[in-house]
Amino acid sequence: MSSASIVSYLVGRIQDLPGGLVYGLVALLVFSEAGLFFGFILPGETAVLVGGVVASKGHVNIVTLCAVVVVAAVAGDSLGYEVGKHYGERLLTLPIIRRRKSGVERALQGLRRRGPIYVFVGRFTAFLRAIMPALAGMSPLSYRRFFVANASGALVWGVSYALLGYFAGDALTSIERYSGWAGGAILVLVVGVIVGLHFVKKRGERRLEARLQDHKGDSAQGAQ
Repeated sequence: MSSASIVSYLVGRIQDLPGGLVYGLVALLVFSEAGLFFGFILPGETAVLVGGVVASKGHVNIVTLCAVVVVAAVAGDSLGYEVGKHYGERLLTLPIIRRRKSGVERALQGLRRRGPIYVFVGRFTAFLRAIMPALAGMSPLSYRRFFVANASGALVWGVSYALLGYFAGDALTSIERYSGWAGGAILVLVVGVIVGLHFVKKRGERRLEARLQDHKGDSAQGAQ
């Protein structure tokens, strides 16, 4: 069985579920990523990508899926903000957060300096996407400013990943229609695009970490 056939088989299992349940599962995973900190286990973008592939098969509507993802992301992050606002200090004692203490401290410092920007950028980094709303709730950033930045990031992130899964699903369908070198070429192209996006994302994360570190150094010099 080819790689494309294996992927198609897995997607086919999901397609056996009612459309409403597919929407519900994707919404639950996206909502839980920051609202219940489930993102430490499974990044919400994975659920969005799978939902996009299912939509490409015609089982669910891609426009509805995008709307569901954005609403779930905004709602989950709003819950995360409230959790951080009321229980922030307790959250910092969790083992999984203590292991990233330096990153959390830099993010908190960045939120104090340029809150909305860090909220928006954090949406595109797995760890920050899971913890940023709670950290924003602990910071001086008001909910109104957080909501605007968070909703903007959720819109760009949700639609982008849903469409990525959608068009990847179309490509996988095309692979099944051809054999030999043509099908292999399409598969290589799809994998290349996904790998390229992965490296672009990792480069963005490194740049964000560097900027956070620079801001931390500037603040330390100013304090002296």
